[in-house]
Amino acid sequence: MITKCDHPGCGKAGTCRAPKNRDLREYWHFCQEHAAEYNKNWNYYADMTPEEIEADWERQTFGAPLKDKNKANADEADYIKFLNDFLTGRSQFDKMPPKSNLPTGVSGAFKLFGLPLTATWREVGVKYRALAKKYHPDTAENKASANSEFTKITTAYNTLKKYFKK
Repeated sequence: MITKCDHPGCGKAGTCRAPKNRDLREYWHFCQEHAAEYNKNWNYYADMTPEEIEADWERQTFGAPLKDKNKANADEADYIKFLNDFLTGRSQFDKMPPKSNLPTGVSGAFKLFGLPLTATWREVGVKYRALAKKYHPDTAENKASANSEFTKITTAYNTLKKYFKK
């Protein structure tokens, strides 16, 4: 629903939202001209000290800090150890064997798609769409083998769908 511009004396349509305050829950509705003027003068961090700005930025970026300081320190130490091991022992990470506890069907599906065992669900989806387009019985160049290839691809995709719990 389009409302009238909230700027006093303006009769244009208020098609642009502009925040009323920092919590970003209430908005003004301005026309494009008044929204640009308002945004040029609005400062999200107005009336905040540099420390408050830094704390707000960290909270928005990393989430609320853990209340249990011992747990937070343990998590930090564990993360630093992981990074240190990764950086100093990179060759060890590169030589790590792939997940061997995967069911045969899942590893076979990754192999059929030509993807590593560490592939993400997004990579699986992209590869599936490309293969499905190539081997779909209606669009494939080799119609004789298209149906069986398409069935294999669809079965592998459904296997990975269950594996990724989608």
